[in-house]
Amino acid sequence: MSFLTLTNVSFAYPNGYKAVDGVNMSFRKGESVAIVGQNGAGKTTTVKMMNGLLKPSEGDVVIDGWNTRDYTTAQISRKVGYVFQNPDDQIFHNDVYSEIEFGPRKLGLPEEQVKANVMKAAELAGVVPFLKDNPYNLPYSMRKFVTIASVIAMDSSVIILDEPTAGQDIPAMARLAHLIEALNQEGKTIITITHDMEFVVNNFHRVIVMANRQVIADDDKRAIFWNLDVLEQAMLKQPHISRLSHSLDIGRNILSIPELADELAKHK
Repeated sequence: MSFLTLTNVSFAYPNGYKAVDGVNMSFRKGESVAIVGQNGAGKTTTVKMMNGLLKPSEGDVVIDGWNTRDYTTAQISRKVGYVFQNPDDQIFHNDVYSEIEFGPRKLGLPEEQVKANVMKAAELAGVVPFLKDNPYNLPYSMRKFVTIASVIAMDSSVIILDEPTAGQDIPAMARLAHLIEALNQEGKTIITITHDMEFVVNNFHRVIVMANRQVIADDDKRAIFWNLDVLEQAMLKQPHISRLSHSLDIGRNILSIPELADELAKHK
């Protein structure tokens, strides 16, 4: 059963530019999904309609029975949390602890629950050593984890991550992967926008592809990354191993080094 549904959703800005055109998506509770596509495909506008930052010009966004047209962004944030692509657009406190506690405190949670949520989120995001620090004294990559923690602390059912891998090194990517898996195990729905196809193939099974302000594919990652017509239309590349397999004309639907090794062994 779908927990979050977009039905024939379109969005036009005041200048008349239509950023999203007739999008349909649905997400189950506890699902983890990547949304991919080039800049201008409509990804960020689409997810901002999921948490009420934007209201659709046409169509409906329904979250756990709530139509976003009928609720404020603050009310919807109880169900859907959104982590901005740029952490500097989200951070506004002078220390990390205050930044993380702001959301659960605004929700009116009891003091002990606020503290518990903050520490749980800080541990998961790896920012416990920096709780007393000014966020702007931290590197950009760590500031991103501060904003992720601030959304996790609100305990929303759906968490949207907008380009979480940008500016991250290998250990940080591993932390992100662990974080997504841990939240999934708690039953959270994780929706991630990213240009990093390697991160997608390593951490998600379902992939939604957007191009020209519409959804052009929604399928298992193996089907997506070997649908060359869809990738070309969305101006996306296969993961490195898939590209190598394709260039060598060795098998199909290969997404990992072990799969390539197995296929090569068959050709000895």
